Amino acid sequence: MKKIGITALTAIFLALLVFVIKPEGYFFKKENIGKVLAVDNSDAIVQGVSKVGCQHLKIKILTGEFKGTEIEANNLLSGSMEYDEFYEPEDKILMAVSFNEETEKVTGKVLSLLRIEKIAGLAFIFIFLLIAYARKVGVQSLISFIGSVLIIWNYLIPALKKGENVFIITVLTLIFLSGLIIFLVAGFTKKGWSAFLGTLSGLFVTAALTFCFGDTFKIDGMNQPMAQSVLFSSFMSINLLDIFYSAIVIGASGAAMDIAMDMTATIQELKYHNPDISRKDLIKSGFNVGRSVIGTMTTTLLLAYSGGFLTLMILFLERDTSLMQILNMKIVTSEIIKIIIGSIGLVVVAPITTYIASFIYSLPKNNFFRDDK
Repeated sequence: MKKIGITALTAIFLALLVFVIKPEGYFFKKENIGKVLAVDNSDAIVQGVSKVGCQHLKIKILTGEFKGTEIEANNLLSGSMEYDEFYEPEDKILMAVSFNEETEKVTGKVLSLLRIEKIAGLAFIFIFLLIAYARKVGVQSLISFIGSVLIIWNYLIPALKKGENVFIITVLTLIFLSGLIIFLVAGFTKKGWSAFLGTLSGLFVTAALTFCFGDTFKIDGMNQPMAQSVLFSSFMSINLLDIFYSAIVIGASGAAMDIAMDMTATIQELKYHNPDISRKDLIKSGFNVGRSVIGTMTTTLLLAYSGGFLTLMILFLERDTSLMQILNMKIVTSEIIKIIIGSIGLVVVAPITTYIASFIYSLPKNNFFRDDK
C-alpha cells in the first residue's frame, strides 16, 4: 500500500509527458545530418581569430530521404565569433535539406556543428552515476528532471511568449513543478509534504520581493541575452521586464527546493534515530544544520550567476573600471538582484522548513501525513 501513491503519481506523470510532447513540436523536427568531405577556404579571410567571407563545402548527407547524396553548400562567415562556425573535413554537421523541382537538384543549408553525440555521452555518464548511487530515487529524479525540461519548454516558454500574465504563470508553473519533483522523489509522505511546503515558502517570498522591489531598480529587462532580438521578433508585444522577474523566481526556486529537501531529510534522520526527541530539540538541531547549509548555498548562488560573466569581468579589469561604476551598471545590477533575492529566499526556507518538518514529524501516528518508506 505504501507504494501506491508514488506508483500512481509516476503513472500520471508519464501520461502527462505523452500529452505534453507533440510529434510536430520542437523535439521531433526532422533535420538531416551530413559529413563534410572537402572544404574550400579560398573565399574566406582569416584575421587572427576572426573569419569573414565564405567557405565552400562538399557534404555527404548521412540521414533522411537523400541519404548518400553528395551536395555542395556555402558557409557564410560574418566575423561574429559568437555565431560563426568554421568547418573542417570529417566534421559532422546539422543541416536542412530540400529538393528543387525546377533544377531537380538537392540543396542544403548548414545549420551547425553536430554536438548532440557528445552531449549524449555526458548525459549517459550523468544517468549512470545517478542511478548507480540513488537507484530507485535516481530513476524518479531522472523522470522529474526530464519532465521539468519538457514542461518548461512546451508550456512555460510558449506562455511567456504570449506575454500575458507572465509572472503569475511562472509562479503557478513552479508550484506545479515543485510538487511534481518532490512527490516523485519522496512520495506523499511526511518528507514529501515538509519539503513541498518549505519550498513554497521560499517561492512566495522570492516572488513577493521581486514584485515589490523590482521596479525600484529601474531595470527594463533588456539586460538579458538576445532581449532586443526577442522584442523585435514579437513586434514589441512581450514585456521583457516581466520575463526578467520570472527569471529571478525560476533561478531561486531550484535552490529553495534543494534547501527544503536538505532540512527535511535532516529532521527525518533525527527522528528516525531518536524517536523520542522533542519538537524543540528537532528545531534546535535543524537550525544548527541550516546555518551551515545556508553559509555555503549563498556562495553557490554567487558562483552560479557570476560564472556566466567571466568575460565581462575580465573586460572591466582591462578597462580599469571602478567598483562603483561596475555595481551601478544595468547588466551587473540585474545579476546582483538575482543573487540577493535568491539568497533571501534561501535564508527564509531553512528555518520555515525546519519548523514545518519538526511539526509534522512530531505529530502522533495515524495523522494526515503518511509515514516515510
